[in-house]
Amino acid sequence: MSLQIRSRAVKPCIARLIATSSTQHPSTAYTHLSRTHGSATHATPTDLTASQRHALESALRVDQAGEIAANYIYKGQLAILGRDKELGPLIQDMWDQEKKHLAVMDKLQLQHNVRPTVLSEIAKVAGFGLGAVTALMGKEAAMACTEAVETVIGEHYDDQLKELDSFASKHPSLPLLKGIIREFRDDELEHLDIAVDHFSQRAPAHALLSSVVGGGCKIAIELCKRI
Repeated sequence: MSLQIRSRAVKPCIARLIATSSTQHPSTAYTHLSRTHGSATHATPTDLTASQRHALESALRVDQAGEIAANYIYKGQLAILGRDKELGPLIQDMWDQEKKHLAVMDKLQLQHNVRPTVLSEIAKVAGFGLGAVTALMGKEAAMACTEAVETVIGEHYDDQLKELDSFASKHPSLPLLKGIIREFRDDELEHLDIAVDHFSQRAPAHALLSSVVGGGCKIAIELCKRI
C-alpha cells in the first residue's frame, strides 16, 4: 500500500494556526485536563478477544515508540538546521506537534495498561542520529528523511484503523482512539507535504535514501510490536 503525496503548500504560520486551533481534535480529551470523558479516557475494554487485545497492545506500543523516535529525529534535525531561517521554524513546528503526539500516547499507554517497548532508549539514539546525519547531508536530505518516515507512519496508522474497525467491542475508548489515530495520521501526512514542498525529492540519491530510511522504519515497527 502506498500513500499519494498531497500537493498542499503548508506554511509555518498555517501549521501554527492549526496547532493552536486543535481544541476540536480528539486528542484534546487527553491534553485538556478540564474535560472529563469517563471511561473513554480512564478505562480499557474488557470484552476483547485475546487476539484483539494483543493487537491493541501492539498498536499502542509501536505508536508510543514511533512518537519517541519522531521527537528525536526532529530534535536531531533542529540541532543542525535550527539556525536556518526557513527550515528552522518549520522543523520546530513539526517537533512541537510530535511532542503533543507523544504526550497523548504516553497517557494511552497507561490507560490501556500497555507495556512500553524495551527499545525506547534505542529509538531515542537512533532517531536523533538519523535526524542529525540527514541534516548534515543537506536541507533536501533532511526533508527526504521526513518524507520517508512520515510515509511509513501514515501507512501504518491506516493499517491500524482497519484493524480497529474489525473490533466488535462498544467500549467508548475505541472510537476515541480511532479518532486520535486519524488526527495523528493527518498530522504526519501534513509533515510529508511540508517535506515535499521543501524539495525533499531533490536530495542526492533520493530513491536510495528513501528506501533505506523507510525500510529501517518498517523493521523498527515489527520489532516494537514484539519486544
